[in-house]
Amino acid sequence: MTIQADIIAILQSNLSVPAGAITPHPETPLLGAIPEMDSMSIVGILAALEEQYDIMVEDDELEAGVFATVGSLTAFVESKIR
Repeated sequence: MTIQADIIAILQSNLSVPAGAITPHPETPLLGAIPEMDSMSIVGILAALEEQYDIMVEDDELEAGVFATVGSLTAFVESKIR
């Protein structure tokens, strides 16, 4: 699996949306486009990403732009694992 595919799986699991609900395309909108994606779900998503990739996300790194699209979230995770 690619990082993007892993992230989509984490999103779908944490948001309790069916498989295929999040299109595997970098421009797929997330924040504001998926009703289930709220501040509490973001906490769960971050915890899952930190565990999956053994990364640490600091509070000051979090901004809405990170969660804007599948591509922006993937790019953020990729920047943390390098």
